[in-house]
Order: sequence, then C-alpha cells, then structure tokens
Amino acid sequence: MTTKNEFALAFNEVLEEKQLSRDIILGAIESAMVSAYRRAVNASTAQHVEAKVDPETGKVTIFAEKEVVEDVQEDKTEVLLEEARKVNPEAQLGDMVIVESTPADFGRVAAQTARQVIQQRIREAERFAQMDYFARQTGEIVSGLVQATNSQTTTVGLDMKAEGILPGNQKIPSERFKLHDRIRAVVLEVKDGSRGPQIILSRAHRNFLRRLLENEVPEIYHGIVEIRAIAREPGARAKVAVSATQQGVDPVGACVGVKGVRIQAIVKELHDEKIDIIQWDSDPVVYISKAISPARVSGVYLNEVEGNRTATVVVMEDQLSLAIGRDGQNARLAAKLTGWRIDIKSVVEAAGDALAKLQKDSELAAALPTAAEMIPQIEEILAKKAENRPVTPEEYTALGQFVDRVERRTTEIKEEAARADEERVAAARAEVPSVAFAMPLEQMELKEHVFNILVEAGFETVGDLLMSLKTDANRVLGLPGIGPKAMQNIEEQVAALKFPEVPAEAAPVLVAAEEAPAEAAEVEPVAVPAGEEPVPQKPAKVQKEAEEEVEDENAKDGVSLDELFKMKPEIFQSAAAGDEEEDKKKKGKKQKKKGVELVLDEELGEVVGRKKHKRGDDGFEVEE
Repeated sequence: MTTKNEFALAFNEVLEEKQLSRDIILGAIESAMVSAYRRAVNASTAQHVEAKVDPETGKVTIFAEKEVVEDVQEDKTEVLLEEARKVNPEAQLGDMVIVESTPADFGRVAAQTARQVIQQRIREAERFAQMDYFARQTGEIVSGLVQATNSQTTTVGLDMKAEGILPGNQKIPSERFKLHDRIRAVVLEVKDGSRGPQIILSRAHRNFLRRLLENEVPEIYHGIVEIRAIAREPGARAKVAVSATQQGVDPVGACVGVKGVRIQAIVKELHDEKIDIIQWDSDPVVYISKAISPARVSGVYLNEVEGNRTATVVVMEDQLSLAIGRDGQNARLAAKLTGWRIDIKSVVEAAGDALAKLQKDSELAAALPTAAEMIPQIEEILAKKAENRPVTPEEYTALGQFVDRVERRTTEIKEEAARADEERVAAARAEVPSVAFAMPLEQMELKEHVFNILVEAGFETVGDLLMSLKTDANRVLGLPGIGPKAMQNIEEQVAALKFPEVPAEAAPVLVAAEEAPAEAAEVEPVAVPAGEEPVPQKPAKVQKEAEEEVEDENAKDGVSLDELFKMKPEIFQSAAAGDEEEDKKKKGKKQKKKGVELVLDEELGEVVGRKKHKRGDDGFEVEE
C-alpha cells in the first residue's frame, strides 16, 4: 500500500481551503496544463490539445491532435503511421489522430508556467460559487463578523470567504459596531462585481423583522400564523399585522409568547425597537381601530373618493396624543400598515366639524332630526370646553353620539351619490351605440382647432365624446379654447352622425344541420325479417340532407341486397359528412339535389333502394 505523495496532499488541501468541488479544481489544472503546453512548444490554437492529471500522483499527460505521415518533418503536428496505429489500428496516411505528446521535463515547465493560470481559474470558480450561493440567500438572514466599520459602511465577513457591505442607511440608527462583533442581517441584493460578488446587507429593512419573527415564532414558520403587513421605522417603532390560518389559534399571543419571551428576543436584536403586534381584520374599520393601538378609538369613518382612501379616526381628548404619537409616528405607521390615509381628530374637534355640517346643510339636518335636536346641547358643551370649564363623561358621550350620527349619515349620502353617478353613467352608456367606441374622432368633421383641443383632452373616439356630453356637458364646454361657437360645431356634428347598422346574424338552421355529428343524429328503426342481418341505416338528419344535397353516383337502378352490402359505406353518407372529392365538385358547379333512400317493402319483406328527386319520387324496387 502506497502513501499519498505531496501532490495528493496539496490537492486535497486546496479542495478543503477553497471549498470547491474536485471537478472544478481538476478542470482548472488541466486547462492550465494545456496553456502551458501551447506556450512551451509554440503550438497553434487551432490544434486540439487535451491534458489529463492524476490526482493521486500529480502526473500530467498531454494529448495532441496530429496528422499521420510517412516521414515526420514537424514533430508537434505530425506523427508516423506506426505510432498512430498504436492508438488507432485503422489509421491511414493523412488521417488526424490524438496521440500522447507530453514533452520531456514537462512537469518543471508546467509548474512554472501554469501557476498563475491555476490561481486565476480557482479565483473565478470561487467567485462563481459565492455568487450562486448568496443569490439564493437573497431575502434571508445571514450572520458574520465585523471586519471594518466607519460612518458610511460596515464590512462583514460571511461564509465562503465572502464579504458583505452594510451601508449606513441600512443600519439601525442607534447601533454601533466594533471589530469582530457577530451580527445578523438580511441579504438585500447581490451584484456581480469585477472583484467578486457585491453583497448588500440590511438591518433596517422590514424583511429583517419578518425573518426574525419566522425564526422566533414556530407558528409563523409553519404557516399557522401569517404576517399580513409590516410597517417599520428602524430603531424606534414597528407595527406588525398577523392573522391565523387555523381556528382556535391566537395569532397575537403566539407572536408575543409566554410573558413576552418571544417578542423580547426580537426587541433585543433590534436595539430596543418597540414592536406592536395587532390582529389583521378584513373590515377596514376594525383593522384601522387596532392599528391605532395603544390608543383607544371612539369611531372610524371611511371616505373613498376617486381612489383616494381617507379614514377619519375620532378619539377622546386623553387619547389624542397617544394616537398621534411622537412627531406623528404612531399615525404614520398605522397609515403605512393599513394603506389608508388617516386623519385623527379629538371628539371635541369632530363635534365642532359635525355641528358646522348640520348648520350649513339643511338637507342633512332634515335627514337627521335627532341630531338636529341635540344642536343646542352640543353648542353648550363646546362653549364649556372653549372656556376651559370641566366637561362631564356623560357630555363627552353625548358628543361622541352626535359625531357618530352625523358622520354615518354623511357617509351614506356619499355612497348613495356614488351609486347614482354609476347608474347615470350606465344609462348614458346604454344610449351610445357600441360602434361609436370603435369610430376614431377623425370621422367627425370638426374644425381643426376644436379637434386638436379634444384630442389633447383625452377624447380618442366618438363614443368618448358622446359619453362626456351625456354625463357632463360642462366638462367639454370647460375645456380651454372651447366656447359657444366651438360647442355649436360639436353639437352639429354629433347631430349629423350616422352609425352603421350591424346586420343581424341569420339563424344558422341549415349550417347546424350540416355540422351536426353523425353519431349525435337520431336513427330511425327499420324492421328486418327474422333470420336476416340488419342493414346499416343512416341517421334521419343525415339521410334527409343526403336526399336534398348530394347525388350518389355509385347508386344504380336494380341493385340487389347482396350488392348493397358489398358497396362502400361512403355512398350512404350525407353531404355534411362527405369526403373532400365531393366538396371540390361543389365548387365548380351546382349539383342536382338527389339521394338514395333505403326502405323496407312490406309486401316483399325486403329492403329496397329508392332514388328521390327534388321534383318528386321515382321509386323502384330491387329484388334479391
């Protein structure tokens, strides 16, 4: 048993150090040996050269493609026939064969020449492996040691001898790092740089908090609890909305843990960043009320106008500062979490706004008689508050009820108006022919400046213009450059419009009969005498079409029953199921509409064929 030599030991050491596969290192060495051979013998790049390395002994063998000749003039490109036949017994003069061409003392030459190539190939393979590994880690948490840090960036040593960069804007503002500190961060982005992969890390991104929750809370990792939204201001405060995917699971309790042990581990990792865990709800009112926590909410009133979603949140006086938060932080995070623009008011401020609405809008006051009766009481309470006199809890409750009545009724009026607008638009759309939306505006003989104004305003088709005139004529009249004369020109052209009528589609009775599959047609039963085999009958629909459409040229007068059985089945098929030859004949000329019908003659007790013409029936009997 032989021990491994120095090459094998060095080879295994490189494998362990570079953390690369055996094939990658061998490929790099063999490629370097090929380059060394070409450089040593000055071989052409067009010549095929291979190198084989024994990983146990380190022996290098070079194989080169050479031409088989009788007399060798150039050793690096030619080989004798005898030598070639040692490799390929069937080699002939002029053939190209691959033979061993290892030069003398090639090991020393290769070691000197190939070192730089080997190092370069190993570095390239190392960079590729790093790039591939960390590209798969994007969005996941990695840990490493701080190698260097300053006010702009922090360099972190990661696995596979890679380096990650933690920019200053991706750090938690309150944290400071020292050399050799072990930190965790999420891989934000991986770029391919000239000196290896550039790995951007982050501790301020909301996904860092998401991954920490997944690591600390098994219910989130296994999908029992789902994170619906995260809003975060790094180092200060974060809000997380969670929901349960299974019945009987408390999502908030699962995230907090017993005595807060789970959430405290995350808070410690984030340098005492406060985290609010709230339960997600499909009802925006309930969801927004919980998102404003820890403040208690008296009422939430939604307003959606043209995609602008605004929620008015009413809280008691003592909860106002808590709801808004320091520098508006709590309200800002709640808005990010829910996706609604949030307007927070105290109950006194909201009552003053509601009172002003009632006093200005007589229709609203008439619709709310109970709220209108409370106006003197509300005015008295607001006056006491303005004079800094104490307000009782009962009076605060009255203010809240008043605000709730007015805001709810206001919301209902807006919803009814929105529904009325939709119905009005739908009615106008029904009056405009559908073909108008396919007609470009150029088809109207408008004045040039009027046409240009309408196109710039976004009117592309005649239908767009008609819809705008029917729903809101002032929109067209209000366009810059559109006056009474221009409006008159538009109205004249609209009155002169003539829309092409869409022809009504003919009822496809005949086509349906032609296209009906034969197997779906009904077959009329035919009585057959005892002891005889039944004759294949055509479906009723197909038979009728055959009688009206196609004349069977193979059918002859005086055909016996045996001959009928010998005939091809195509002669009984209809024109709808006919072959391609019949279709080609139809294109040239119209054929007479004739057909063959098989019927049972009760007197003879046999099946006979009859030829039918459009003018009348010329029946004939065929006896066996």
